[in-house]
Amino acid sequence: MEKAERQALIEKYASAFDEFEAALNAIPKEAWLFKPAPDAWSVHENIIHLLDSETNSFLRARRLVAEPGLPLMAYDQDLWAVKLDYHSENIEDALALTRLVRKVTYDFIKNLPDEVWNNTVVHPEYDEPYTFEKWLRIYSNHPRAHAQQITENYRVWQEQQTN
Repeated sequence: MEKAERQALIEKYASAFDEFEAALNAIPKEAWLFKPAPDAWSVHENIIHLLDSETNSFLRARRLVAEPGLPLMAYDQDLWAVKLDYHSENIEDALALTRLVRKVTYDFIKNLPDEVWNNTVVHPEYDEPYTFEKWLRIYSNHPRAHAQQITENYRVWQEQQTN
């Protein structure tokens, strides 16, 4: 990946959670517990998942710099949502912590030397080495993907309110 492309993705990373929050702010709180299907996540669960994902990505970025070649921890996101009872967790705290962790990670990655972007770690869910560039591609878009998911949840919720 060229440096200019990487810098653009880093800036995309910086704004991704803002876009999630903008989507969230368009959804009334009474729709936040709605699940469009039994195996789908509610808006509330999406928020807590983003916190878990963000804290894991924070540690992954740091490992990629400090301990390349070592394994990462994988986690079963669907199992976590159930076993950790995401609906019992505080939304405001989760949003604040997610925002803070993303800012700290952005501050960490924005001026890293070029050579660390070639570092790899072992990710148990991937056969090939997990590169720092792969990390950046995933996490620069992750909140946006969930913004789309919660927007779709809201659309389905609205349809059910009119029926």
